[in-house]
This record gives sequence, structure tokens and C-alpha cells, in this order.
Amino acid sequence: MEDNTNPNPNPNPNPMETVAVTVTEEEAKPNREVPEKKMTDKAIQVKNIAGLISIITFILSLPILASVIWLLYMKDYDCEKLLTLPKLQIGLGVGLVFVFLISNAAVFLSRRFPVPGFFIVMVPLIVIFTMGLALVGGYKMESRRIMATPMWFKEKVRDESYWTNIKSCIYSKGLCDDLAYRSLAVKAFDFSTRKLSSVESGCCKPPNSCQMEYVNATYWTKADKIGDMEEKAQVYNRDCDLWNNSRTALCYDCESCKGGFVEMLESKWWRLGVFLILMALLLILAHMLLFIAVMWGHYNGS
Repeated sequence: MEDNTNPNPNPNPNPMETVAVTVTEEEAKPNREVPEKKMTDKAIQVKNIAGLISIITFILSLPILASVIWLLYMKDYDCEKLLTLPKLQIGLGVGLVFVFLISNAAVFLSRRFPVPGFFIVMVPLIVIFTMGLALVGGYKMESRRIMATPMWFKEKVRDESYWTNIKSCIYSKGLCDDLAYRSLAVKAFDFSTRKLSSVESGCCKPPNSCQMEYVNATYWTKADKIGDMEEKAQVYNRDCDLWNNSRTALCYDCESCKGGFVEMLESKWWRLGVFLILMALLLILAHMLLFIAVMWGHYNGS
């Protein structure tokens, strides 16, 4: 009996159709992968930027440690201990160490806790910035109550109980004796061109307006006040009368000596104030950039 069943249709599809489908799929794959690759590259770039900012932030924080060492090393210099400044220096040193630790902890934990870390580090940095403004005299009359500010120094030297101890300290350091020794063979003109420290100029010699004649650095003779000389001397008339050639007296009671001492301390603490302002601003900027980079990285899925 003849089999009338139809043969099975070819199970294999048309080879040309198979090739066409395969080519279409292969062409579609790169189109889907390109956006993903771009996102990955962008995330890597953001991560690298955040890492670079972290390194820069750490490097910027290192001078803070140097300032702490300087503060603690200089706390017994320049007769500052008589004004209770060493306590302020120790307090500032501890505060700066705290800022250093908080700053680097915020950098280390920036990827895990970007928002809390950013706001926590901003608080001590703003405090340091405010303290720096006070030290440079940014608050004018208000700074009179803040230690180590220009107005505070002037208030202290006006207090005779403080000044008595300060001038004894200046004398015991031998600044004027050292100046006299260094100027033994110096002539009057050469001495007038020498650059002296504010304390040496104010405490070890009479004011220039007194028009005294130079013998040596700490020995001067009073000239007769006539005409313009007397008129010029009126501004410092009290200092001119207070001057004494005795090595234990000199001009230690003069207003020029008080002014020289204040100028020396103002210069030192003004530089510290400028340093605190600059460090606070640089670290605030660095942490802001780091925060933006980290949040940008989270947004891009890195």
C-alpha cells in the first residue's frame, strides 16, 4: 500500500533569514552598550576627581599640625606668659588638632556619610575662621574682650600691674644689653640706619623726636630744646623726660616701649589670625568640592 503521507517540512529555517536576524541582533547590541559604557566612564572620572580632592584636602590640613607645634613651642616666648597667653595657645593647639582630625575623618568617610560629614566639618572650620577674624582685629571694639586681639593687648599694657611685670621680663631677657654689645663700634649715622625690632626701638633708646645725641645704643645725651626741636619733641615730651641712661631704666616706662611691645605681639598674633583665615577658607572650599564630587558620583551610580 502506497504511503500517501506528505513528507515533513524542512525543520531548518532559511539560511539567509538566519544570517539577517543574527546581523540585526549584533548591530543592536552596541547601541545598547554605548550609553552604559559612557555612564561607567563618567562614574570613573567622578571617582578619580573625588580621590584627587581628598588627597588635596589632606595635604591642606597638614599645615594645621605645623601651627600647633609652633604655638606650643612659642608659648613661653616674648613675655606672653605674663598675659596668660600660654593658656590660649594650648587651647588653640588642642582646637586645631581637633579640626585636623575632624577634617580627615570627613574625607575618609565622605563616600559613606557625605552629608553628615560635610556639616560636621563645617562647624569647627567656621569657628576657626571667626577666631582668625578676631585675631586680625576684624571686630574692632568687640575684640577688646577677646584675648590676643589688638585692643586686648593695648588694654593690658595700660594696666600698671601688668606692665611692671612685663618691663621686668623685657629687662631680664637682656634685649637692650645685647643691642648695646652689637653696637659698640657703630657710629651715629650707621646706627640710625639700622633696623631694630619694635621692642629695641621703643625700650632701649629714646624716641627720635627727642633729638638726643647718640653716644652708643643705650646711652644718649639730651640736647637743649630750642625752636623747632622743642616743638617736635612735644609729642613725646613725657617719654623724653622718662628716658634714663641707667641700664635698668632706659625707656622701660615710656609709652614708646609699651607701643613696641604691643606691636611685637600684634604682629605675631596677626600672622596667626591670617593663617587661620586662609586655612579655614581653603578647607571649606576643599570640603565643598569633595561633597559635590561625592554626590555627583552617587548620582551617576559609582
